[in-house]
Amino acid sequence: MIYSIPEYIDKDKIFIVNRAEIEGRLDPKMVLYNKKVQHALYPMVKLKSLLLSKPQYGANEVGLIRENKTQPRYIRITDIDENGLISTTELGATIANIDEKYILNENDILIARSGATVGKAYIHKKLPYDCLYAGYLIRFLVNSAKILPDYLFTYTQLNSYKEWVNAIQRPSAQPNINAEEYQTLEIPLPDIPKQKEIVEYLNAAYTQKQKKDAEVKQLLDNIDNYLLSELGITIPQVDTTLENRIFLGSFHTIEGNRIDPTFTLYLGKNALSTKYNNTLLRSIAYIVKGNALSSSEIEDGCIPVIAGGQTSPYNHSHANYEGNVITVSASGAYAGYVWYHDYPIYATDCCVIFSRDESRYITKYLFEVLKLQQKSIYRLQTGAAQPHVYASDLQLLNIPIIPLKKQQEIVDYITNIRDTAKALQQEGKTILEEAKQSIEKMIIG
Repeated sequence: MIYSIPEYIDKDKIFIVNRAEIEGRLDPKMVLYNKKVQHALYPMVKLKSLLLSKPQYGANEVGLIRENKTQPRYIRITDIDENGLISTTELGATIANIDEKYILNENDILIARSGATVGKAYIHKKLPYDCLYAGYLIRFLVNSAKILPDYLFTYTQLNSYKEWVNAIQRPSAQPNINAEEYQTLEIPLPDIPKQKEIVEYLNAAYTQKQKKDAEVKQLLDNIDNYLLSELGITIPQVDTTLENRIFLGSFHTIEGNRIDPTFTLYLGKNALSTKYNNTLLRSIAYIVKGNALSSSEIEDGCIPVIAGGQTSPYNHSHANYEGNVITVSASGAYAGYVWYHDYPIYATDCCVIFSRDESRYITKYLFEVLKLQQKSIYRLQTGAAQPHVYASDLQLLNIPIIPLKKQQEIVDYITNIRDTAKALQQEGKTILEEAKQSIEKMIIG
């Protein structure tokens, strides 16, 4: 008997197969992925057969502020950008307990196993300091006689791989792919010379993008110098000798304020203008906590959730702020990260800052002054296991009092720099994306 599909069912959303044709996952996303790669130009080989050892999960340690490059670096999902790279100019985080089994070697590949960035990959290259990796990452060691580590990394940057990730991950509030599931990944595998050619093609695109990024960095670095000059601020050299760490203060000057050395040595002086009068942030801006959002409350949507990191971890269905606000991450290794949003957001694990009166103090001007103090704001962190930055500390930051016209002039000038930088960043992204698309055609067709 031939099965007849009822008329009320959309025929484009179902399919019928013989039992003998079923192998592995049968859900629609996986079927569509398999259909795409079934005509790949090279044999499809499972990742499991290309590994030297079983995949290894990372350390379950809390990230701490890394003070200098002599300390080991703790690589977490949030350190890896959309192109599988980590910043070598930022210090990142470190950890208190160093276990050698988590130290990375050259060409180790890390892949994120959970969260909004599940599937994100990174290939480790030699650095002048040790690096360890966090528990939400899995390490893969490949047999370079069969597959070049850089070729596997290249494949993880392609849309076809991302479609596989989307198909195999278990849908939930916290998407997840475990080590066993990653080992089922099938990879189009050309011979080693062809793999080298493909890797070199992508590396050439990365080089072009890095040139654009260097131009961007130079532009953005000019912002601090411009602000210091326009506002008449000189960042003081901090004397940390014992004599300078002992100080006197009358009670009426410290009531309601911080009196610890960190504040006295750094934050009490930063952004203090000699050209203009100064005021405290609390007197001209609202500083409020974000709203808690549990995993069970998350609803599908396009509103970025702003929490404790430098990027949005996931989206939500609605916003609690419509834009023109500043957020400062409240906890984690990046507690204190200052971020401006001119679009709707849902603020959670952060403090939200905005002007009490836009006709006197422009919120975006406040952001630029706070961003100037970014390094010092990071120093506000308290707590060893889980660093925090509190609203009560942010309220004591200095803001130069300047005319509204001057505020707008500063905002316009810096916005122009940021827009130019953003355009250069986009050029670099386009170069890289076009290279990835070309590689996909080389191996999948």
